[in-house]
Amino acid sequence: MKSIAVLLSTAVVLMSGNTASAQKTTASKSADYTLLVTELHSGLQSPWGMAFLPDRRMLVTQKSGQLLIISADGKNIQATLGNLPAVAKQGQGGLLDVALDPEFANNGLVYWSYAEPGTGKEKGLSGTAVARGRLHDDALQAIQVIYRQKPKVQGSGHFGARLVFAKDKTLYITLGDRQKFTPAQDMAQSLGKVVRINRDGSLPIDNPKWLHARALPEIYSLGHRNPQGAVLHPLTGELWLSEHGPQGGDEINRVLPGRNYGWPTASYGCNYGEPVGEECRLGGGRHAPKYIEPSSIWVPVSVAPSNLIFYSGQAFPKWQGHVLMGALAGTALWRVQFSGIREVKRERLLAELGERIRDVEQGPDGLLYLLTDSGKLLRLDRLR
Repeated sequence: MKSIAVLLSTAVVLMSGNTASAQKTTASKSADYTLLVTELHSGLQSPWGMAFLPDRRMLVTQKSGQLLIISADGKNIQATLGNLPAVAKQGQGGLLDVALDPEFANNGLVYWSYAEPGTGKEKGLSGTAVARGRLHDDALQAIQVIYRQKPKVQGSGHFGARLVFAKDKTLYITLGDRQKFTPAQDMAQSLGKVVRINRDGSLPIDNPKWLHARALPEIYSLGHRNPQGAVLHPLTGELWLSEHGPQGGDEINRVLPGRNYGWPTASYGCNYGEPVGEECRLGGGRHAPKYIEPSSIWVPVSVAPSNLIFYSGQAFPKWQGHVLMGALAGTALWRVQFSGIREVKRERLLAELGERIRDVEQGPDGLLYLLTDSGKLLRLDRLR
C-alpha cells in the first residue's frame, strides 16, 4: 500500500510528456476515502463558474469580466475570450456562470450569466442577464443577449445566475431577490425566481400557466432568496437548487414547475440582527402547506452554499447519486445523501483547507474540480 506520508508531502512531481512540473497535492480524510486534493492552478481572479469543453479544456469565468480557456491539465491559461458585454463588477456582481449548449459539438454555442449595468434611464442600476456566443478558434462570435432580469434595481447582491439546461434543451436561469425581499413573491418581476427560456431567448409553450394577470411568462418557480447552485437530478431530470438563507436556513430544494418556495414569508433562518434560534424563524420556519418544504436545511448557522452536483462518476463509487455542494462562509465541500427527496446523511469535507468553494463540477474523468474564491482550481481524487 502506498505510504500516506508520501501523499502528505507538500508537492508531488507530475510528469507530462518529457517535462515535469510541481503541483501541490495534499491528503484529506472522509468517512469513505482518503481524498487527494491537487492544486492545478492558482492566481485566478475571483473565479465563479466552470464548464468542460469536449477536448477536456475548461471554460472559467472571472467576476471582473474575463472568460478564460484553461488547458486540460489545469496548468495554463490558453486564451482570454474578448468582446463580452460589460459587467457590473461591484459586490457580488460581475461575470458569473458559464454553460455549453446541449448541441455544442454542432453549433459551438456558449452561454454565460452576468450582472449587467444599466444605461440611460437605468444608469446606476443592474440586473442579471444571460448572453450567448459561438466559440470558434478560441474566440467568441455572434454574441447576443438572450435574457434580462426584470426590472433592473439598485444594489450589488443576490444575482443568483446559475445556468442549467433541461433534458428538453430549454434553459433554467436562477435569479436572486437582489436583497429586496418582497419581489420574490411578485409575479410581475423576475427577482427571486427560476425562469425557463428556449436557447434563443424565446419562451417555451409549456411553461407554467399562472393565474396572475401580470405574471411574467418565463417564471418557472418563485419564492427564492439567492439560489447560487443548480443541477438536474440524474434520474428524474428535475431541477434541484442550493439557496442562501438569511441567518441560518440555507436550503437544498427540488424545484417543481409553478410552485412557491416561500421566501421571504417562510424561512428556517432569522433576519440579520436577531438572536439566532427557533423563536425568530421567519413565518415560524415551516413552509407547508402553503409553500414547498426544503429537502435539506442548515440551521442555526449558515454555510452560504454555492454550486452543487449529483455525482455520477466512477472515481468515487460510494458517492454515486449523492449531492456535492460547495460552501463559502462554511469553507467546505458538503456531501449530502438523499432518500427520495429527503436528506438522510451529510458530511463536511475539506474543512481543513479553509477555502471558500465557489463552484464544484464533475470532470469528464469522473474526478471533482473545484474553484475557490482565493483563485485556485483544485482537483479531487482518492487514494487507490
